[in-house]
Amino acid sequence: MTHPHLTVVDHPLIQHKLTLMRDKGTSTASFRQLLREISLLLAYEVTRDLPVTMKTIETPLQEMESPVLRGKKLALISILRAGNGLLDGVLELIPAARVGFVGLYRDEATLEPVQYYFKAPKDLGDRAVIAVDPMLATGNSSAAAVDLLKGAGATDIRFLCLLAAPEGVARMKEAHPDVRIVTAALDDRLNEKGYILPGLGDAGDRMFGTK
Repeated sequence: MTHPHLTVVDHPLIQHKLTLMRDKGTSTASFRQLLREISLLLAYEVTRDLPVTMKTIETPLQEMESPVLRGKKLALISILRAGNGLLDGVLELIPAARVGFVGLYRDEATLEPVQYYFKAPKDLGDRAVIAVDPMLATGNSSAAAVDLLKGAGATDIRFLCLLAAPEGVARMKEAHPDVRIVTAALDDRLNEKGYILPGLGDAGDRMFGTK
């Protein structure tokens, strides 16, 4: 399913791996590995429209004009802490990318984001920027992270997540209609605590074995 603001990647391999991740019986080690594998597949979609230019090269047989990525190395921004699980997989596909981090935690009472860290590559305005976080739930933390990135000069921003809730998609569309969301699934709704249903629990806890 693809809309200007939202792309749900329904590839069978992604959906199979996501089902395994949703299962509460899946181990921490398996959850981490599956997240890494899915992030590689999702990265293919989120980078589909990166700009290219032509370069003259020589194959073993002849000279030719061939496409290469245009402009500065793209920037990957992990929204801590769970974003690091997606970051690792995307970096396997794009090892030359520059990396930044946004530290936000959700106040359990207000569900509003609280910032504790921000470090981004230079020249964000000259780079394609991919922000990664497994869960787009209320959308408040994601919108706040994009606010920080835009404040640092970013203009070409994409958001990559594993699961999204309709509430989070609507919040992001309202706050940042220019940011395309790429996800593996659009789930049903949020519960009263702001967790995605049916979801897969707390991605950070399942990834790192914490509670």
